[in-house]
Amino acid sequence: MQTIRIERTTAPKEKPGQDNPLVFGTIFTDHMFVMDYDEENGWHDPRVIPYQPLVLEPSCMVFHYGQEMFEGLKAYKADDGRILLFRPDKNIERANRSNRRLCIPEIPEDIFLEALKTVVKVDADWIPTRPGTALYIRPFVIATDPFLGVRPSHTYKFIIILSPVGAYYESGLDPVKIWIEDEYVRAVKGGIGEAKTGGNYVASLASQVKAHDEGYAQVLWLDGVHRKYIEEVGAMNIFFKINGTVVTPALNGSILPGVTRDSAIQLCKMWGIPVEERQISVDEVIKTAESGEMEECFGTGTAAVVSPVGELRFENEKMPISNNHIGELTQRIYDTITGIQLGRIEGPEGWSVEVK
Repeated sequence: MQTIRIERTTAPKEKPGQDNPLVFGTIFTDHMFVMDYDEENGWHDPRVIPYQPLVLEPSCMVFHYGQEMFEGLKAYKADDGRILLFRPDKNIERANRSNRRLCIPEIPEDIFLEALKTVVKVDADWIPTRPGTALYIRPFVIATDPFLGVRPSHTYKFIIILSPVGAYYESGLDPVKIWIEDEYVRAVKGGIGEAKTGGNYVASLASQVKAHDEGYAQVLWLDGVHRKYIEEVGAMNIFFKINGTVVTPALNGSILPGVTRDSAIQLCKMWGIPVEERQISVDEVIKTAESGEMEECFGTGTAAVVSPVGELRFENEKMPISNNHIGELTQRIYDTITGIQLGRIEGPEGWSVEVK
């Protein structure tokens, strides 16, 4: 494996105080990881350098054709001082699945993991320790050929930046209100919905603005063909607890395969709670919400971990869930996943990876 060169900053930034609230995605650490790709050398020159602006040609292909991939995971500081990553192998696996779909060269898994560990270790002092905080890790790849023409780039940069964060939603674990979108479409099977790429997120912005204007935190998407089956929330996968059974939309090619989604499913199965991955229509959601058969609704994702849903709205129909309180199962999943992330609970083998 290639040796990662480390160049430390000579002008460290002032770290946020322990009493200052951390607004998600607004503060960045002293260093970043960078690695280059070209067809002759493959992925090469892995390095940790001071956090700095990128110098790119205006003709860079990423600006014109959107060939880029990104990931998101977190580092945590355990009570005993250990630095832990949560299931990084799943993020690496998903990143390379996105790369294949986007015609980006795959990144060797051992180099990817060592890059994560190295840059986190260099900026370990930036990991916050207050409840609900973590060090967010954003790996991404951009196409860098200075060329105007529709084809895969021949050169790329793989970069990892770090950001100390608090809760993704200002409300923390308070239930959020979700708008079920009935006008716009985010993705269809055969497209890039299952890839983690910026195009999926820019497609959601118009609906997101509409939902925010109505007082809703996020948008829940329907399938792009029939416009009747539940898919996912803009920043989360979605779960419903109906008559004691946990139901979540099956992965179908237009839904992002969330790492936290998979973790929640595995935990429910370990606890003996029935889980169904299947199609669920908006009509079924409305019916079970109105009848009271829907006992809980929650989203899962790296940024929020678990987020209870207190109200769903479809067209003019408003559906309160669980009396706008966090459900017992939602709380249990949140407590268990965060407990594993912080090293307080022994999780399944391989879920916690120590940075040494």
